[in-house]
Amino acid sequence: MTGIGGVEMGAQAARSRALAVLRVRSRALAVALLPAAAAVILLVGGSTGHLAGGGWDVLRWVVSVLALCVLLAAAGVALVVARSRPAVTPTVTVAEESAPDLYRMVRDLADRLDVPAPSAIALTPDCDSWLEDRTHPAHGPPPAEKHHDDLAGPGGPAHRRSATAPVLVIGSPFLWWMRVGELRAVLAPVVAGTGPSAHPDIAAARRFIRGLDAAVAVASAGRRDPLSRVACAGLGWASRLLLRSCRGHAAEMERGVAAAAAERAQAVDYGLRIVAQEQVGLAYAGWDRLLTRVALPAWRMGRWPSRLDVGVVAALTELSRRDRLAEGFASRLGERPACDLLEEPGVMDEAVSLLAARLFHGGPAETGADWAPVGWEEYPEEVVDRTWRTDAARLHRVLDTLGVRRAAEDAAAGTDGPTLARVLDHLATPDAASTTPRVAGTDARAAGSDAHAAGTETENGPATPPADPDAPQPAYDDPDAPTDAPQPAYDDPAAPTDASQPAYDDPDAPTDAPQPAYDDPDAPRRPFGDSDASRPSYGDPGASLPPVGDPDTPHPPYGDPDTPHPPYGDHATPVLTTPAEGDEDDLADTTARGAALAAGLTAQLAREEAEARPAGARAPSSAPGPAAGPDGALWDDRALPLLPLQPPRTGREILTAHITAMVCCAAMDTAGAAPALDWLDGPSLLFDGARTADLAPSVLSLVESGDPGPLRAWMTELGIRPEKPVRLV
Repeated sequence: MTGIGGVEMGAQAARSRALAVLRVRSRALAVALLPAAAAVILLVGGSTGHLAGGGWDVLRWVVSVLALCVLLAAAGVALVVARSRPAVTPTVTVAEESAPDLYRMVRDLADRLDVPAPSAIALTPDCDSWLEDRTHPAHGPPPAEKHHDDLAGPGGPAHRRSATAPVLVIGSPFLWWMRVGELRAVLAPVVAGTGPSAHPDIAAARRFIRGLDAAVAVASAGRRDPLSRVACAGLGWASRLLLRSCRGHAAEMERGVAAAAAERAQAVDYGLRIVAQEQVGLAYAGWDRLLTRVALPAWRMGRWPSRLDVGVVAALTELSRRDRLAEGFASRLGERPACDLLEEPGVMDEAVSLLAARLFHGGPAETGADWAPVGWEEYPEEVVDRTWRTDAARLHRVLDTLGVRRAAEDAAAGTDGPTLARVLDHLATPDAASTTPRVAGTDARAAGSDAHAAGTETENGPATPPADPDAPQPAYDDPDAPTDAPQPAYDDPAAPTDASQPAYDDPDAPTDAPQPAYDDPDAPRRPFGDSDASRPSYGDPGASLPPVGDPDTPHPPYGDPDTPHPPYGDHATPVLTTPAEGDEDDLADTTARGAALAAGLTAQLAREEAEARPAGARAPSSAPGPAAGPDGALWDDRALPLLPLQPPRTGREILTAHITAMVCCAAMDTAGAAPALDWLDGPSLLFDGARTADLAPSVLSLVESGDPGPLRAWMTELGIRPEKPVRLV
């Protein structure tokens, strides 16, 4: 009785709030009709002779024109609200032929809960599950009503299907990590939400709210001509006013729906739901770590892992082995996984992996020469090794543009290539360089580099000017090549550089131009990116819709209507990769040379990403085809990524990553190290099959204080030779 009473109370609360939303709509309609009613009264009074006279005639004309304008404006707003396409979550549709067992489980669950079954099932690369209404005409015609009694087996109950039932969206990590029973327990309160969703008042209120939200998005997009801007301003004002009036009622309505669904689902697998909720949190932790530590480096290299869901299982299994609190989770792997409910889990995993790359990184929707899939067995060589060598090559290109000497005058032949010693000598402060134990053959290079930066003389003679960018350059990939042979320049000196950067290789540059004070730690430096952006939080998967959360927190689509709305269809503003102005504390504690090198690396990365973005972020003209492909026709992907994983990297992070990459390249080429994949931490370096985990503090010591001592000691212990040239990409 308690459960039934809770269901009824939640449903009644949701219906009363839905009626309140509809009353707001009715009041808006009444206000729009009020001038017309006044005009009708004046016209009728004039025709009957009761309101005669010149003043009444003028008033009749004024009120009639006003009523006509208000009616036209109201009709325009109503038309936009009714026809605008509400935002739809990007998903991968699961056809019934490709997952009959999954559909059978969901329908059986709906029958036990005595609610309509969802009209379709879709997967999303996220750790959440919800119901989504896709019955709007802009989303295409609703699915035809079908009965699949044959799937229920002999004597099975009849299935309650509705053409207007919402779509069940399931987080793909749940299918691969959870067992069948756990997935059923997690989906029970979600499927139970189809009952309240079928109520006419709740459905009408939701359509009204989604229409207002879509109208605000249309108005925010704006137009160029003045007339369209005025029309969009009026549309936005009216839509925001209505949203503000019914926002509280809409939020309470969704809470009532979620409460009724959760109360109804208590009768289904209640004990197993408690255990399954633990798996939800674990799946989210492993999925987030897999995306940010493992998938993101591959996406940046133009490769997308084609088995992300398989990877999350490996990551969570590794987490279970490392965490003593998760020891019991590994035993679950002997049970039947939920992905067995799919006929071809590999095909579905690949489609979801491609969709994740588009949403979180902005890659194209089709495979190409610069956007190819990569398997986990190929990840160390195709992603880790290439990433390190590409970053190391970029580091040396920037050093070339800064005019940093490649080798000292008395250095041995063949050591003027891309060496780690060149980086260490340039970043080491004079005091740290004089007191730090050196590897043999690096003192002369350090003295030459310091003299070059300070413009003084060395023990071996006067400092030579920076290398001529038009002069032949040594072959970076061939340490045995003769140094006098003409080689292509490592970077194009004719390429335009950032206006704020000094021309290091121009001896005739005016001295009164603003230059960075290399020896002045208090000199202003170029600000770097803003790191205030954060990944959106996820709600309770037990809710029938995306949960409302904190009552004081705005929730889409019922958020603050005064907040600037992104272009319609864009779920998040694209994150800029160029440094943002205003962050002056990023490299405040680093050395002047490190700050200049970080600025050069940031500018170089920004140029490379700007060149690659038009081809990488362009969406195809047609939606990808099969049933397992993303629903490209249902969502607007003109601005990608829709959900950026991380804010732009700061200059300190970029410099640290490039130095770490150079150290790893030297370790692989001179000490026999190997690239590897760690499921929780991403790219890693192996020595004799063991992972090295103590490199980061040594690199940070060099970046922050210019002290290469800890890093040199670490390399000496492992037998890494920084004076040897390394192979770059």
